[in-house]
Amino acid sequence: MGDWTARVGDPSGRDESRTMLTPDEVQRNAETYMQQFFIVVDRSRTEVRYQSEWYDKFNLVDVFNLTSRFTMAQMMAHETFRLRWERNQPLTLMELMYPLMQAYDSVACQADVEFGGMDQKFNNLVGRELQPTFGQPSQDVLLVPLLPGTDGRKMSKSFGNTIDLTEPPDPMYGKAMSISDVMLDTYLTLASEIPDADVEEMRRALAQNAVNPRDVKMRLAFDIVRQFHGPEAARNAQAEFVRIFQQHELPTEMPIYEVLSAEPVSILELLLGAGLAGSNSEARRLVSQGGVRLDDQKVNDIAARITVHDGTILRVGKRNFVRLVRR
Repeated sequence: MGDWTARVGDPSGRDESRTMLTPDEVQRNAETYMQQFFIVVDRSRTEVRYQSEWYDKFNLVDVFNLTSRFTMAQMMAHETFRLRWERNQPLTLMELMYPLMQAYDSVACQADVEFGGMDQKFNNLVGRELQPTFGQPSQDVLLVPLLPGTDGRKMSKSFGNTIDLTEPPDPMYGKAMSISDVMLDTYLTLASEIPDADVEEMRRALAQNAVNPRDVKMRLAFDIVRQFHGPEAARNAQAEFVRIFQQHELPTEMPIYEVLSAEPVSILELLLGAGLAGSNSEARRLVSQGGVRLDDQKVNDIAARITVHDGTILRVGKRNFVRLVRR
């Protein structure tokens, strides 16, 4: 777990400096990573090491010892560093240290193999080069393509284009269905366990416009949910999706928000209280963009005040429903 280098920020693939994180922020992030990591990896057969185990003990002599094993010319072979240097953009010595710090992890763990995304190629290979200077055999490096977000941009919570491994089946299925058509082939290749022969047939059919991309997405979404929740949950999620988005019915189950006031309530207050917006500004944006409906009637006025009746359905976007009840 890169708890120490996370405080510095990984400059890989970035053309600007990155803000340092506090130890508390790093720890919170680490906990969410581990929750998802152990969905895929067997916890009982896994040894977790934290960088702070060795870096908290580092002194200036250790730093000099580490930096003496790599040249500036080798470091400037990093495309991101080279471009920033050529553009006269800020490039700190701390950032130049990052690949060496990650490489030393391989030394500390005596790694045989390091797995990484394609964006980590330089850092992984620095580890491979550094190990022999410490009397260790060079690790093998296995790199995999990066999986973009559902819209083709970098996968990021701030873009709202992630499919989180910890999500319940219904939203996981719905997000998989939101994958843009141009990203279908990438997700079929990198995120599905659909047999290769079937994937190849889907590619052929899509290229010839012989199949509706929606049907391919439904099989992909089913497979993604099946991997993390099982086939029964995948069947139920698919049936629920068909009910809501193809048959235009309400979800079988939805959260309930109790409204205490008998007086008309601000639409912004309803969105915040029901958990459909995280802030006033987000609630205003959702209303202004036409994404809010009450009993399927669009709410366009951010100053609207709503008289809530038992069973009123508050909806944001295509997938978020809350049933309002009066106490």
